[in-house]
Amino acid sequence: MSQSLHLTTRGSVLEIVLDRPKANAIDAKTSHEMGEVFLRFRDDPNLRVAIITGAGERFFSAGWDLKAAAEGEAPDADFGAGGFAGLTELFDLDKPVIAAVNGYAFGGGFELALAADMMVCSNNASFALPEAQLGIVPDSGGVLRLPKRLPPAIVNEMLMTGRRMNADEALRWGIANRVVSSAELMDSARELADQITNSAPLAVAALKEIYRATSELSVEEGYKLMRSGVLTHYPRVLHSEDATEGPLAFAEKRAPEWKGR
Repeated sequence: MSQSLHLTTRGSVLEIVLDRPKANAIDAKTSHEMGEVFLRFRDDPNLRVAIITGAGERFFSAGWDLKAAAEGEAPDADFGAGGFAGLTELFDLDKPVIAAVNGYAFGGGFELALAADMMVCSNNASFALPEAQLGIVPDSGGVLRLPKRLPPAIVNEMLMTGRRMNADEALRWGIANRVVSSAELMDSARELADQITNSAPLAVAALKEIYRATSELSVEEGYKLMRSGVLTHYPRVLHSEDATEGPLAFAEKRAPEWKGR
């Protein structure tokens, strides 16, 4: 594995640390490597949750490596499986990812964090999409995901001026789940990951699948799609052993033993 990525497995949780001094910026090579990691996470039945963070306390990620750009790497370069940073276009990942954001998450770094399912931030976290000021646009999800999370006026200001958003504002708008001190960041992200692993794996996969498939539909249309039989995980969870185990464990006042089937 590249020296730019440090991987640790803690039970069923995969921790990924991006380590590219000084700003944890991501070039095409690193993006390819991150894509390989997220694909292995997707396909490993023993892994349930991933946490992505940046080494150090100053930068989660400054996004696209502008040094590589200056050396000729194009904005539309092949960034590998899953798109930029390996996650921004990995649409068939039915396992949750937590972004543990320490310090600056700018450009593609913010887009990587937005592609995660949940976000825990240190109180010195800061978010921005400065691409317009560099003559490009945040097309690794920023221009698509941010309008689904924030009011239009705030989106336009961030996209068109590159203005920064701090951790407390991100929490108020519901972009972040938690804001903690830098010292507490990974412990808080791990606590959240452990809470997810207490839920049944098939149920979590079905939740991601249903949300992804119905997010642009009306409630009525969402019901029709959910009941149509075209989804994969939702029908499985209804008739799974885990669907029997959950109520049984509750009645017996014990922790459920999930089998993922």
